[in-house]
Amino acid sequence: MACSIPLQQSDRSMPGLSTLLSMRDIDKHFQGARALNKASLEVGAGEIMALVGQNGAGKSTLIKVLTGAHRKDAGTIVFDDKEVAFASPQAAQAGGISTIYQEINLIPYRSVAENICLGRQPRRYGLIDWQRTNNEARRLLGRFAIDLDVRQPLAEFSTAVQQMVAIARAISFNAKLVIMDEPTSSLDENEVKVLFDVMRQLRSEGVSVIFITHRLDELFAVCDRVTVMRDGRTITTQPMSKVDKLQLVSAMLGRDREDVRVQATGFRRSPMASTGGEVLYTDALMVGYRVKSAHVEVQSGQIAGLAGLLGSGRTEVARAIFGADPASGGEIRVLGKPVHPSDPAQAIKLGIGFCTEDRKVEGIVPDMSVRENLTLALLPHLTRFGVVNEDRQREIVDRFIKRLAIKTTGPEQKIKDLSGGNQQKVLLARWLCTNPKLLILDEPTRGIDVGAKMEIQSLINELADQGLAVLMISSELEEIVEGADRVFVLSDGRTVAELSRGSIDAAAIMHAMAHDTPVTGAVNPVP
Repeated sequence: MACSIPLQQSDRSMPGLSTLLSMRDIDKHFQGARALNKASLEVGAGEIMALVGQNGAGKSTLIKVLTGAHRKDAGTIVFDDKEVAFASPQAAQAGGISTIYQEINLIPYRSVAENICLGRQPRRYGLIDWQRTNNEARRLLGRFAIDLDVRQPLAEFSTAVQQMVAIARAISFNAKLVIMDEPTSSLDENEVKVLFDVMRQLRSEGVSVIFITHRLDELFAVCDRVTVMRDGRTITTQPMSKVDKLQLVSAMLGRDREDVRVQATGFRRSPMASTGGEVLYTDALMVGYRVKSAHVEVQSGQIAGLAGLLGSGRTEVARAIFGADPASGGEIRVLGKPVHPSDPAQAIKLGIGFCTEDRKVEGIVPDMSVRENLTLALLPHLTRFGVVNEDRQREIVDRFIKRLAIKTTGPEQKIKDLSGGNQQKVLLARWLCTNPKLLILDEPTRGIDVGAKMEIQSLINELADQGLAVLMISSELEEIVEGADRVFVLSDGRTVAELSRGSIDAAAIMHAMAHDTPVTGAVNPVP
C-alpha cells in the first residue's frame, strides 16, 4: 500500500541553518546487489538529524560510504563546504567526523583514560603525561555526570559505562559531525536522559549529530528532523514536529498507516490460550550479589515475561537457568525435577535453549557461515567418530531457512553479512533445531527494525501456540504486555510481582519496578 508521507519531501526545521553535510544521488553495489539507489542525506550545522529505516534499508551503508569504510559507486558528498571522498574512517575522523558504533569498539584491558585519549595522550619530555591524560578523561566524562576512577581497566565497568566512554572518546576529537549508531541500546532511562543532554549541548555548540535508532520514541525527545530510508532509497526528510510515530513506521514499511495502527507488535496471544504442565520453576534463586530471591514459572505453551529495570537481575536469572553462571542458592526445577545446571552443555541436554542479549558478542560467530552458526548447538548429534553428517546438516539448515524465512544468498553466506533481524532468526533456528522444551529469549528484538521485529514476535507467538515454553526478557513494555501470558517483575534482584493475563498492563509493571512492592492483581506477590 502507498506510504502516507510524500516521497523526497524536505522541509528544514530551522530556517536559515547552513548546510554542513550534503550527500546526493549515492549509489553502492555489492556483488551485483544494489545497496544504495540514489540515496541522499542533508544535515545542517548544529542540527540533530535522525536516520531511520528497517535493517537492510541502507542506513549503515550510507554512513560507511560517508566515513570511508565503503567507496561509493556514484554521487557526491560535500562536507563543510568541500567535496570529500574519505579513504578510511580514520581519514573521516581527521576531517571532522566521529562515529560511535552500536558494538563498543574499545580496548577492554586498557584504562578508561587510555581508551578516551588513545593515540592523542598529552606528552611531557617525550613521555605520556598521565596526570593530564587522566584529568582530560575526567573532564570529558563529567559532561555525562559520570564520576569514576579513570585509571581502572575499562572491562571492570558495565556495558552502559563502556558505551558512555565510547561517546566521550568520540566527542573528544572536537568533531563537527558526530554519528551515533544505536547509542542508547545499552543505557538505562537516566543514562539516556544524560546522553540527550549532551546531544543538546553539542547542538548548542554548533556540532551536528546523526542519530540512528530503532526506538522511535527517542526521536521526538531530541531530534530536529528525521530522514527515512527504505530499500536503499531516501524516502523522506521531515521536521519531527510534522510527523508522528505511525507515519514513520508507515514510511519505513511502505504500508498504509491504518494497516500499521492495528499491528503494534507481532504477538496475538489469546486470553484463553491453553497451557500444559510445568516446564520451569525457580524459587528463592540467588545468583552472585545481583540476584537475591527470584521466582519464575513457565508452563508448556506459555510465554512468561521477565520484566525489570536495567540492573534488576533479569539476565543473571536467565544465565543461571542456562548454566552459564552458577546459582548460589535457591531451587531450579525443569520438567518437575530439581536441577543445578553447571554449564550450558548440561542445560542443552535438559532441553533448554538460550538466545543471549548480545547476539554480536555472545550469539553469532561472525566469520562462520549461516549453516555453521545454525547447527552449532546440534553438532554433537550430527557427528559420528568426529565426522559431520553433511547431508543431514544441509537438510536441517535448508528446512529452517525456509521455515523462518531467513533472507540469505545461501547457507554458505557469512552470518555477519546478514541484517540484524536475519541474524536473530538464525540464532532462533539454532535452538529450535535441538527441539527444546524451554526457550529463553533475552531481548529478542533489540536493535532490530520494525518489520523484522514483528516477524520474530509472530514466530515466538507461533512457537508457544505449538507447545514450546518461552521465557522472554524485554525492556519494551509493549512487547511484554502484548506478548506474555504471565509476567514476573524483578526489582533489586527480587521477584516483587507476578501478573496473570487479566492483570498485565504497563502501569502495573512500572509500579512494581518503581516501588519494589506487590501490585494490585499480582498473583503470589513476593513481600
